[in-house]
Amino acid sequence: MSGAVVIGAGPGIGQAVARRFARAGMPVALIARTRRTVDEVARALGTTGGSPDTDSEAGTGTEPGARVAALTADVTDEAALRAALDAAADRFGPPDVVVYNAAIVRPDRVGELSARGHLDAWAVNVVGAHTAAAHVAPAMARRGSGTFLVTSGMPRPVPRYVSLSLGKAGVRALVSLLDQEYGPAGVHVAAITVDGPVAPGTAFDPDAIAEHYWRLHAQPRAEWEHDVLFSGRAAD
Repeated sequence: MSGAVVIGAGPGIGQAVARRFARAGMPVALIARTRRTVDEVARALGTTGGSPDTDSEAGTGTEPGARVAALTADVTDEAALRAALDAAADRFGPPDVVVYNAAIVRPDRVGELSARGHLDAWAVNVVGAHTAAAHVAPAMARRGSGTFLVTSGMPRPVPRYVSLSLGKAGVRALVSLLDQEYGPAGVHVAAITVDGPVAPGTAFDPDAIAEHYWRLHAQPRAEWEHDVLFSGRAAD
């Protein structure tokens, strides 16, 4: 298997998803905006660190033997994000699964955020996901397989989170469009909607949420789901 790419690989869901795919024996490329963040996640996976163009063999830690590439890119910088995805493919081959987990999460009500602020949030919450999908999905379609997953949230608009509510609605529209475009060629596109605050040891434990990412990736085509809601209940 060629491996997984996790974009927005910070603590919480990003780290938990990376750990879940590494536990399945897949090499994992981590992409985060800052070197400090991506190196901390790499170390949490049991690696010794790494540089943007080398992977690290784990000697101890959570996932002994895991292969991890630590890369940096701002998702609003199209050239940088595409370059990081190319670096991941150069290291591990074209990815089997790409997870887009980047988001700007902050409270703002109608009229509180400037137009520039809304555009900046939209660039991270939606446009970065579009850039990543446009870069990797065509190759997945050509080979007839692949998974593109997006972390979503805000299943209902919330007045105190206007920019995030708009962004997550955009994400769900994007997932539908990507499924229409690439699904018939064998690319599984889905959103995982997390309806609550993520924290270890709670109903929204990131490791429990990460299991849904693995389940979606492993689903037979006849059972594909495209929008999974994680509400913190065992039945989800």
